[in-house]
Amino acid sequence: MSEHERKLAEAQREHWQQTYGEHPGRYGEEPSEPAVHAAAVFRAADAHEVLELGAGHGRDALHFARDGFTVLVTDFSPGSLEQLREAAEVQGVAERVTTAVHDVREPLPLADASVDAVFAHMLLCMALTTKEIHALVAEVRRVLRPGGAFVYTVRHIGDAHYEVGIGHGDDIWEHGGFAVHFFPRALVDHLAEGWILHEVHAFEEGGLPRRLWRVTQTVPR
Repeated sequence: MSEHERKLAEAQREHWQQTYGEHPGRYGEEPSEPAVHAAAVFRAADAHEVLELGAGHGRDALHFARDGFTVLVTDFSPGSLEQLREAAEVQGVAERVTTAVHDVREPLPLADASVDAVFAHMLLCMALTTKEIHALVAEVRRVLRPGGAFVYTVRHIGDAHYEVGIGHGDDIWEHGGFAVHFFPRALVDHLAEGWILHEVHAFEEGGLPRRLWRVTQTVPR
């Protein structure tokens, strides 16, 4: 990691910590559309254990738990995970939710082939380099069991904020304090090499709106 990349990563960690501290429950309590889709995919695959990466305050993780899944949640913001644990207690699903502070630039703290499914909503399009994204997807592949499903979403280069604000190189643009790695379709295809790619679904979310792809892929059996 270069010095610029290190400073950007640290600044983004501090920015998200401040954001969750000042705006508890920033994204509301209702699950995202991708999480609802993912839960259906995971049920169809007879999944039981779900790993969610970059879960924030947990609206999607709690949806998975209410749906009967055992959920391991990671985020690099301790404050957001504290909010998630409190909400899990209130909703009566704390026994199905485990949290871990983790930076996805590091190897996942899980054994090989130890989870049934992985979900990541806009985590891969944070301020990660292309090299770091490839390493993360390799880690997801490592911890998934054969036949395991991976559902993730990313903002793409058709988004209104692409090439707006401060450019950090590698298709990373910072706007309003949030740095985003905008995905070209070729990157999605490269990340699916060696997987079974089932779907790349275009959708919109939020008031801008943000333009995203929802990607569903599985590990071959």
